[in-house]
Amino acid sequence: AQYNAFTSQEMTGYFAKSDRKHFATILDVVSDIYLHSTFPAAEMEKEKGVIVEEIKMYEDLPPRHIHDVLLSLLYGDQPAGWDVAGTPDTVRALTREELVGYRDKHYVSRATAVIVAGAIDEKRVEADVRAAFSKMPDGKKHPKTAVREAQKKPALSVLFKETDQMHVAFGIRTFDLFHADLPAMRVATALLGGGMSSRLFQKMRDELGICYYVGASHESFTDHGFLEITAGVPARRLKEAVAAMLHEVRRLKTEKITAAELTRVKEHLVGALYLGLETSDAVADFYGFQEIMRKPLLRPDETAAKIRAVGIGEIARVSLSHFSDSRLNLALIGPVKKQEPIADLLHL
Repeated sequence: AQYNAFTSQEMTGYFAKSDRKHFATILDVVSDIYLHSTFPAAEMEKEKGVIVEEIKMYEDLPPRHIHDVLLSLLYGDQPAGWDVAGTPDTVRALTREELVGYRDKHYVSRATAVIVAGAIDEKRVEADVRAAFSKMPDGKKHPKTAVREAQKKPALSVLFKETDQMHVAFGIRTFDLFHADLPAMRVATALLGGGMSSRLFQKMRDELGICYYVGASHESFTDHGFLEITAGVPARRLKEAVAAMLHEVRRLKTEKITAAELTRVKEHLVGALYLGLETSDAVADFYGFQEIMRKPLLRPDETAAKIRAVGIGEIARVSLSHFSDSRLNLALIGPVKKQEPIADLLHL
C-alpha cells in the first residue's frame, strides 16, 4: 500500500492506496489517524525538526520557493499570503494543546469528505465508511479567514540570492473557483504557458533560447485566484525576459487568436484532463476537490464540454477584464542589485 498526507491552502488530506482486497485495512488506518491521533509530545518535537528541515529544503529550491514569494507579495500578512508549512519559528512554538484544539475544532463531520475510487462495491463501501466515522464529532464547519485584496498599481518583490539563474514569477489577480469565466481563463492560461506548443514556450525557449523552464497556471480558491507565470532565466538577460513575457500577455488583449490555435489548445487541455485520470487516486482527487470545495460535481466529460465551449470572444473578454496594471505582480529570486529597471517594465 501507499499512504501519505498533504496540506494545501484550503484543505488537508490523508490518503492510502492499495489492492482492493485490503480496502478494510486502509480504511481502518486512515480513519484511525484522522480521528484518534494522540500527538505524543516526544513525537511532536521530532516532527517539528522534520518540518523545519522541509521548510529549509524548499527555500533552497528557487523554482519552488518563488511561488511562496509571490503569494506573500499578492496577499501579504494574512493566511492566503503565508507559507502553508509555516516558518521555523512558528513550527517550533506550536504546542500539543494547540494542535489538539485545532483538531477538535476543525476535524468534524461537516468539514470532512471521504472519497473512495476504484473497483468497489458502493453499498459495502458506504456502510464501511459510515461505521468507521460513526463517532466523529458533528460540529459546525468554521469558515476560513476571508482574503483581503487591495492593489492600485504594479507591485514588485525581490529576494536577493546568489544563484546562477534568475527565477521569475508573475501573478495577475483574477477570480475564485466558482466564477463563470473559469473555463475561459483556463484556456487563456494554456494558450500562454500550457506545454511545449504554448506561446511562452515558443517565444522564451524556441525563439530566444533564454530559459529551460517556463509555464503558466491558474490558481483558484474559494474567494480569490490568480494567474501565475514562471520561468528561470540568465541574470544578465532578466530585462529581456520580463519584457518578452509581458509582451505575450499583452498579445492576448490586443491580437485576436485564430480558430485553429483555440481548437488546438482546448484539445490539449481535454487530453491532459483524461490522461490525468488514468489512476484511481487521480479520480479520487478529481471528485474529492470538487466535493470539499463545495463545487457542483461534474464528470470528466462535463468538464471537457465546458472547455470545448470556450469561444474566441471569451478569451478576449477575460484578457481585457483581468490583465491590467492594477492586478500585476512580479516576484524575483536571484542576484538582483537594482529594482528600478525591472519595475519600469511592469505594464500591461
